[in-house]
Amino acid sequence: MLDELLEAWRTNNRISLYLIDHISDAGMNCTLSKRGGRDVARQFAHMHNVRVWHLEKRAKDLAVGLVTFETKVTPDKAELRDAFAASSAAVESFLEGVLTGQPKRRGFKKGIFTSLGYFIAHESHHRGSILLTLKECGHKLDQNTQYAIWAWDQM
Repeated sequence: MLDELLEAWRTNNRISLYLIDHISDAGMNCTLSKRGGRDVARQFAHMHNVRVWHLEKRAKDLAVGLVTFETKVTPDKAELRDAFAASSAAVESFLEGVLTGQPKRRGFKKGIFTSLGYFIAHESHHRGSILLTLKECGHKLDQNTQYAIWAWDQM
């Protein structure tokens, strides 16, 4: 069960990295906001930041050394990839720790699968928002890339 739980998390992270790699630099700067809201890169930064914020509340030691992005900072792809790699590893350690009963690992009250479900649902929401933003801004991803994020057995 632990291996399957962690593989679900790893697959979710690979999908986000896949999108980062397949979005053009111009696409990363797209936004639908007229008032300074998040561009695509900052949506990815927010996804990473939420991981870190939950770790700070639920497994403080795993958050140590993880960077967070300031609200108005637009990170580049390399910074996002590095941040996602680090926070993904920390979330993986968190999930494993909760499941195996390690001390100082506080999952959601409804259990480990709710914890995992929250992380994946949050990130999937933002990936959908990112795809819509790209489409509306004229930077729609090709059909193969759009469908690839749903091919969890191949990802």
